Amino acid sequence: MASSNPTPDPEEVDAGHVPITEEFDSAKHTLPDKAPVIIGLVLIIAVVAAIAFIFRSKPVASGTIDNAAAVQQRNQASVLSSITFTIKNVTEKPIHVRGITATLHTDQGEWSDESAAAVDFERYFQAYPDLRQHTMDAMARETKIDPGQQRQGSIIVAYPVTKEQFDQKKALELTVSLYDQNPLVIKKAY
Repeated sequence: MASSNPTPDPEEVDAGHVPITEEFDSAKHTLPDKAPVIIGLVLIIAVVAAIAFIFRSKPVASGTIDNAAAVQQRNQASVLSSITFTIKNVTEKPIHVRGITATLHTDQGEWSDESAAAVDFERYFQAYPDLRQHTMDAMARETKIDPGQQRQGSIIVAYPVTKEQFDQKKALELTVSLYDQNPLVIKKAY
């Protein structure tokens, strides 16, 4: 015997009578096809990677620490240190030194000091003549280095360590602050 309620064909679903448990219960009803989504994500990742590569931070300078010497200050447990280094401008624009900080790494810890003003060099040389033989012209603030050129100079800093502790240093690190650029960090391990 035939049923009095005919079952509709699966292709003829009445949208007004879809049970609520089936309306949003699977990804086929709520997500787009996989292929366009994957292609879109790959394109977005490619564009972001290209932009990051093009606008990446490029080094503006390179440098080396050439020499570091210290003299013991009289009646103090500290040293004056002369550090000679070289900076090379690798960009197409001039760079200007804003300031220089030197950090000494030893077994007892690490200490930092900003470079002394170039006008004070002669006063230090009068008080400690041995410092002069390890020092070149001062690498002063506002020093300009033209594109493709390099500049060698010295700074004088003070550390609260003895000369023996300075001579047994683990590393020396210079942070050269530049105008409108990332700072240049030069490190030398001993």
